[in-house]
Order: sequence, then structure tokens, then C-alpha cells
Amino acid sequence: MTAATYLDGNFAPVATELTATDLEVTGAVPPGLAGRYIRTGPNPFAAQADTYHWFAGDGMVHGVDLHGGRPRWYRNRWVRSPEASAHLDESPVPHEDGGWYSGSGNTNVFAHAGRILAVTEGSLPYELTGDLDTVATRNFGGPLPAGINAHPKFDPNTGEMHVMSYGFDNPALRYHVIDPSGELVSTVDIDLPAPVMLHDMGLTASRVVLFDLPVLFDLELALQGVALPFRWRPDNGARVGLLPRAGTASDVVWIDVEPCFVYHPLNAFDAGDRVIIDLVVHDHAFAEDGEPVSDRPRLERWTIDPRARKVLTETIDDRGTEFPRGDERLTGSRHRYGYTIGASSVRDLGALGDDPRTAVRKHDLVGGTTVEVDLGSGRIASEMVFVPAGSAVGEDDGWLMGYVYDAARDASDLVIIDAHDFGHPVATVHLPARVPQGFHGNWIPDSALA
Repeated sequence: MTAATYLDGNFAPVATELTATDLEVTGAVPPGLAGRYIRTGPNPFAAQADTYHWFAGDGMVHGVDLHGGRPRWYRNRWVRSPEASAHLDESPVPHEDGGWYSGSGNTNVFAHAGRILAVTEGSLPYELTGDLDTVATRNFGGPLPAGINAHPKFDPNTGEMHVMSYGFDNPALRYHVIDPSGELVSTVDIDLPAPVMLHDMGLTASRVVLFDLPVLFDLELALQGVALPFRWRPDNGARVGLLPRAGTASDVVWIDVEPCFVYHPLNAFDAGDRVIIDLVVHDHAFAEDGEPVSDRPRLERWTIDPRARKVLTETIDDRGTEFPRGDERLTGSRHRYGYTIGASSVRDLGALGDDPRTAVRKHDLVGGTTVEVDLGSGRIASEMVFVPAGSAVGEDDGWLMGYVYDAARDASDLVIIDAHDFGHPVATVHLPARVPQGFHGNWIPDSALA
């Protein structure tokens, strides 16, 4: 793979911001859905094919508003980073103090404390309006010298946001807790032997799962102007850490694992003294001239035993998978189901070959079975999020929702699948343009913004 690969096919950026209100629907949008599905991703204004890195493209959010069983609009908007504002000849939005760079909001978008926030790790999140316009960056009262990473975890019992950040000198990791009102209430500084990339974390009822894995910051590459100066360094070793949620850095129990890289856990929970975490494992990352993913990453279950200082690994699905999601009402608690996107190679998502095809998979982690929905030839899925049908319904009583590119139309759809009666989509909202292959998003109900 080359940098140019991530500028072709459905990786290619779109050139304009749109607002569309007359959207065709196949099937029926569940009438109880009231809110917005928003996902972000890279959409560079101008990129040099020989130096571009997919992870570093200017951020653009794409949203569909659903109310009363119908879509009210589709919008796409660049996140107004300083670079985006300058390119669009607009005044910059206000920026609070924090982060080691301004970021682009291209990696995740979520709601907390009544705000919609788009974030790139290492930077502060950008607050967005309900119509996807950029308001300002937010530091939650700070200080957040390294910003936050892209994957906060939300405790469903307390409403707290738990999130890591990483930097290039010690403390290399910081663990932050942000309360339900949006105020930073605690930070734990953690020193590491070397500066690593930490994209995500695990959270249980009592502990935080940390990853010290061998994708390292490379100063020489940074001085050369490489967009993401990280490299695969397996000789640095690999380990996973357990930090008590009320603990300090001295309380972390580190346990060695085989060299690998983890972008995305599904969920973690306590099992007595042990922690069980389901996660997608890459054999390597940022190897082969900086290629960020490996061939055929697999879904595994790790049982972390801090007393024996061992990690037992079990393969759940080795067929090539990424973007694990589940019912986030169970974050930190024992779960049964998880949902992923399957492809022969994750690098092929968006690179259009002779017969591009992806599947949406449902994993029963108790029954030990996996079923999938084949979306059909020329249809390429991105991350699918779980939306519960109500506050008191069962774990898989709800819908999966996400964007699917349709090569035949050269445009994208918002696809909604019944997570319980897993099969053909119950609704497909046809969008007037492509949603380029991107990263993460969430269903943001009206109640989250009240």
C-alpha cells in the first residue's frame, strides 16, 4: 500500500459541503429514533500523494438527522481547525489552552455534558452545534497538556468520561476523569520507558486497561516532516497494564504480552481478580514504510491475570475484522454481543477492486457463534454503532447504524440493521454524495444534548 492508495476509491476526499433535506428511503426508519448519527474522518483539502497519511487528513463530519420515522437532513462539514478555517477564508474559532497540536477532529465524534465533540488524539476536542458547525475547542477546565485520545469510555452508572492521553516525554501517559458536567476532576500521570501510541483503553467497574505496545514515536522521522512519525519497534517489548480507577501510577500492574498492536477494544469487565477484554489485535502497525494496519487483524479475548502476571489469549474470529462496537450501556460490565466489520483485509476498505465487498458481523461471545450480513457486491461498510431501542431493553434489542458506500451509485447510504433479528437492513437512507471511508462516530440522541 502507498500513500496514494488512501486518496483513491472511497478513500478519496469530497470537495464540497452539502445540506440535503429530500432523502429517499428504502424500508422504514424506526419511528422511535430521535437524534443524529454523526461520523468523522479524514477529508484533506489538498494532499501530496507521496507524503499523505490517511490518519492525518483534515477532519470532516457527516451527519443524518432522524425524527418521526424519517430523515430530516444530511450534512457534511469540515471541522474548523486553524488550517481548515484558513483554507475556507474564515475567522478561526476560539481555542482553549491544551493539546500538543491543534488537531483536526478527524477521528471520533461523541456527546458529553450536553455537547457534541469531535477529536483527534493529542489535541483538544472541537465542540460542534447540532447542525455540525464548529463552535470552539474545549479543555474541560484543564489542564490537558496532551489533549485527549480518540476513544473515551463513558461509565453508564456515574456518567463520567474516562480518557487517556499520550505524549513524547514522561509522563508518557495521562489518565483523566471528566465528570458529567464536563469538568476535569482527576489526572494520573504514568511514566513509560519509551513514548508509545495509545489509541484506546479498556474500562471495567474497578480498573483501567492500559496498552504499552511497540508503536513508538520516532524523532528522526518527525524531523524529516513525516506526518505521523511512528514506527513498529517490536524490540521495545509489549505489555498490558491494570490501573485501579482510584489508584496512582505506582499501582499499575504490568504484564508482558507478545508484540502486537491494538487500536480498538470492544469491552472489558472484571471477573474476580482477573480482567476480561475483547479486542481487535494487529500483528503489527506502522511497519512497511508506515502502513498503519496489518493484514487480517483478528478479534480476540484476553484474560488478564494480575496475580499470575499472565495473559491468556483466545481467538474469536480470525477472518479479518475491525471497528468493534457493542451496547455501551454495558461499558465495564459483562457483555454477550459485539459487532464488527469484516473484510478480507482491512486495508481494502475503500480501495475498490473487482468485487469490493464487506460484511457486518454479530458475535455471540457466550454462545460462541458469529453470524453476518453480506451487504452485497460493491457495498463497503464503515463502523456500525449499536443504538438501543430504549433504556430498559435487552442487550441486542436495538439497531446497528452506519454508512455504507455503494459503488454502483458512487454515493453512500445510512444503513440501519435490526441487531436482534439480524439480517437485511430495515432501512436504507440514500445520501446524495459519497461519505469517504473514515473512522468513528456515534448516535447522539436529542436527550444527550438536553
